[in-house]
Amino acid sequence: MSLSTPRKRLLQSATSLLPQSHFFPLLSPCLYPAQHRTLFDNWFKRRTKKRGILDPLSPDFMKKKTQDDPSQKSTKPETGDLAPSSIFEDADPSAKKAKDGALKHDPKVMAAALDPTPHARKRWQRKMVIRDIRGRGRLSKTEKLLRTERSHVAKSPLYKTSVKKLGPLARQIAGKPLADAMVQMRFSKKKAAKDVLRHLEYARDQAVVTRGMGLGKVVAKGDGEGVGEGKGKTEGQGEKAEEERLVVEDKMGKRRVVTDRSAMYVDQAWVGRGTYDIGYDFRARGQVHQLRLPYTSISIVLKEEATRIRLAEEREQKRLKKKVWVPLPDRPITAQRQFPLW
Repeated sequence: MSLSTPRKRLLQSATSLLPQSHFFPLLSPCLYPAQHRTLFDNWFKRRTKKRGILDPLSPDFMKKKTQDDPSQKSTKPETGDLAPSSIFEDADPSAKKAKDGALKHDPKVMAAALDPTPHARKRWQRKMVIRDIRGRGRLSKTEKLLRTERSHVAKSPLYKTSVKKLGPLARQIAGKPLADAMVQMRFSKKKAAKDVLRHLEYARDQAVVTRGMGLGKVVAKGDGEGVGEGKGKTEGQGEKAEEERLVVEDKMGKRRVVTDRSAMYVDQAWVGRGTYDIGYDFRARGQVHQLRLPYTSISIVLKEEATRIRLAEEREQKRLKKKVWVPLPDRPITAQRQFPLW
């Protein structure tokens, strides 16, 4: 037979008639199940308190550590101080000087991040030294071109379009001067042409700032005698560059007129497939079709017209050095006998 009165209320009414000091330890697990106590309750706290051990995660741990070891206070780096090798160290007399107990970087500790694989680094350095000795300090053709000619590669972020839609635009601007390519994208009816135009403008600005490309006709303006002499010299060079008109042939066989050797043109343009997004097409009778929404990026390589002129000259020299094909070349006849061999 079950009682309708809850167990907790029944035991509380029973214990009210008895002394609490004798029966509370025995009945506390029944009255307060969430506060069940064991024989080892607070044993760890009493032990750590007796030995004076603090939890490393507690905020009092560092305070106790600095109090026990006074040298820990001086090892803390000070903010706002200047390095001993700074040129402003002697300029400000009120600048803070480095103390004897200041924190110093240990090279062995920093080597773990700066030089994680010293053996591989030594092998690479040895390989580079051997390469320089074998070449006797001479540069290869590729290294000379990298030092004398400028180029810039720019990759766009992912656009919400497909490769089939962005590919024709990349082929349209490839090989054209940068100004002509921007005009083509400006008046194009394609939706992705606006994104390509913004990327061309970004690549142009980045090439000018980081590579110094397209600055051949820039005239420095200033006052003063020295500035005036340089200005006249630069203007003379600019007029000479404007008078120069070269007709070059690009790699596609099309002839172009070049008036500025430092002008930029789009040497290469290609597209890259990106990630796919998920879309939904809600159909009749409760059906839902899952769509794959493609993302594509475009990459372009900008070079100066001086590179195009050099390539045109190399193709012309190769064409001139090519031997003329002759149907019956004039060579001596060999393996002939006086009599037939049959």
